[in-house]
Parts: sequence; C-alpha cells; structure tokens
Amino acid sequence: MTYTGEVEVGGPADVQPAGDLLITKVAVGDMNNNAYLLRCVLTGEQVLIDAANEADTLLGLIGGDGLARVVTTHRHGDHWQALPTIVERTGAETVAGEDDADELPVTVTTRVRTGARVRVGSCELEVIEVAGHTPGSIVLAYDDPDGIVHLFTGDSLFPGGVGKTWAPEDFVTLIDQVESKIFGRFGDDTHVYPGHGTDTTLGVERPHLTEWRERGW
Repeated sequence: MTYTGEVEVGGPADVQPAGDLLITKVAVGDMNNNAYLLRCVLTGEQVLIDAANEADTLLGLIGGDGLARVVTTHRHGDHWQALPTIVERTGAETVAGEDDADELPVTVTTRVRTGARVRVGSCELEVIEVAGHTPGSIVLAYDDPDGIVHLFTGDSLFPGGVGKTWAPEDFVTLIDQVESKIFGRFGDDTHVYPGHGTDTTLGVERPHLTEWRERGW
C-alpha cells in the first residue's frame, strides 16, 4: 500500500519507509493526535514520538521488540496521556525539550535543546527548538540517505499554518522561528509529520508564509 499519511482514530496505521528508518503513523485519542513509531531497519531499535493516548494501541505497535525511548514534542496533555503507561511497561528512556520537561507526568531522563541528537539505532534525529506554541516545543529532523528530510513538528507546524498561540507575542515568536529554523533551512521536498492531521511538505506550505503572518494565526 502507498503511504498517504491519512490516519483515523480506530483505523489502521500507515507505514512510510524512509531510508534506514521505518515510520509508522497512527491516530489516537479524542483529539485525533498522531503518534509516530520509528524503527531502524538495520538494528530493530524503536523510538516513539508522542505517547499521546491509547496506550494499548501504541503497545500493540511496539510489539515484542521493545522501545528504546519516547520523545515528547511538547508539554500539552493531549500529547502525553499514554506516556506513564508506556514508560512503565517498556522501561523506555524519556526525552523532551528542556523548557517543557518539568510539565510532563514522568521524570524526563534526557532534556534536550537545539542541536541535540536522538538515536534510533543507526539513524539519528536532530532536535530543533521552536518556541511559541509552548516554551519548550521541539521539532525532530531525520535526513534520510536519499537526501529527503523528514520533520516531526508536533504542534508547531501543520498543513495550512503554524500551531495555536494564546498571545500576539507568542505568535510572532512561533512564526519567526518556523520561518527561520524550518523554512529558512530545509528544502521544498521536506516531508512534514504534524501532531494532528495529515502530512504536508514545506514546498506546499512555503507560498503561504506571508499570508499566515498577516492573518496572525
């Protein structure tokens, strides 16, 4: 089956091969959160991005091969409802942005800032801090062997705009950082895996940056 990135709560996961990484996307919970299980095809090591909800669903995806670590993209509760159970059942290391780590319901064993690396077997995710939606939101970048970058953006970037903010100054922070740290660095073929909804690419979204800034959300 061809990967579409279109998943529904209660429906099947979607699987995307990306070089030495296998990306499994599933939607969980009342807020239709995306969770991403990353598996290194060379070593079998697995990492979960956002243990958002439905621990049994996520544990079913993880299977019997164990989980090395769980990365939480930001502090909002809809992105960590299953985190305590997943950590308890798997013994996984926990990873989160330095400025959001204290707000999570588990002890964060690895607090990260921009430039940190998160291993997935032989693969590597680069941490990029993108503040505004929350102070400690992080984006994870994987550069596959074919030269395509895969960005796991949490709630910082979606198809059609940046994430929700609650004050004008937070919106300015977010749009500035998304423009400089994401669009200013990565090419149009970069694949974006958001915290909710379908995937997109930077090429699809780039023409709308001025529109987003002008409308203020």
